[in-house]
Amino acid sequence: MTIIARRVFPVLAMLILLLGPANLDARADSPDSPVKGGWNQTGATVSSWHLDPASGVWVDAPSALSEDPNIYKFEYLCLDPAKNNFDTDCLAGAVRCDKGADGRPVRWYSSLRVFVPPIWSTIRPDRCVYSENPDDVLGRIAAQIQSKFEQLPVSPGTSVMQPSPHTLRGAETNFFAEAAEQAFTVDMFGQSVAITAKPVQYAWSYGDGTSLGPQTAAGGPLPQDRWGEKTLTSHVYAQTGDFPVVLTTHFQGTYSVNGGPALPIPGQGLFSSPPQTVSVWRSITRNYADTCLQDPQGQGCPGVAPAP
Repeated sequence: MTIIARRVFPVLAMLILLLGPANLDARADSPDSPVKGGWNQTGATVSSWHLDPASGVWVDAPSALSEDPNIYKFEYLCLDPAKNNFDTDCLAGAVRCDKGADGRPVRWYSSLRVFVPPIWSTIRPDRCVYSENPDDVLGRIAAQIQSKFEQLPVSPGTSVMQPSPHTLRGAETNFFAEAAEQAFTVDMFGQSVAITAKPVQYAWSYGDGTSLGPQTAAGGPLPQDRWGEKTLTSHVYAQTGDFPVVLTTHFQGTYSVNGGPALPIPGQGLFSSPPQTVSVWRSITRNYADTCLQDPQGQGCPGVAPAP
């Protein structure tokens, strides 16, 4: 990840959190506590974040009862003492801190309160601190992801017609949709958000006042010797003329923030193709006494203009 040097953390930065009667606002049993859960020597069960006033960063800090016998501290990982900054090679192998702005990996330690000086024990796994509340960032993304999805340059797909480019009045004309899953990466509140759009439903406006769908069936091609058969997406034009056909594809989306799990986008995105003109002709049947082999110059034979 790219380190944005908004803040240079001290090389020996550490914070000791005394969770006792003086810190009643951080107690897990307090109904007003923003942090729910508890820590022990094997790990943590913390479900939200709070701002630590001593360091000015958002932490998923230990939360415990007032009689907790432990004190806690964290140290920044991957600090380069010579440069008073973070070692990028080290960060590549550390825990990913990409849920919010300026994420930094840290390691927490605990010690029994009675030990003077403290005897620190490592708490695993390594965790993160942020310059902003990551819950706020993720919440803002979730609130705007539907609008962002609908603004994406999603290809709506193509409506294919058989026969094409002309069809006959009164005949079944087979339409089917060709649409593909698409992927996009956008920036939202400084976070990299990957969005996937998958076609799930299709609707046709046939241009003559009738429509079909939305429905899950996209239809499919027919071999030429079966043109004229009725399909789930075919249409019969009752009049001749030119008609604008529009395909609208409904896409379902998922999004992932900074490589995190894929989350569903609540609503669908509707994307319509440009109108495609369909020419509907009428058919004329004439009977002739001879075949073109018998009368090569007869009406309807190759090279002979049809009768008016």
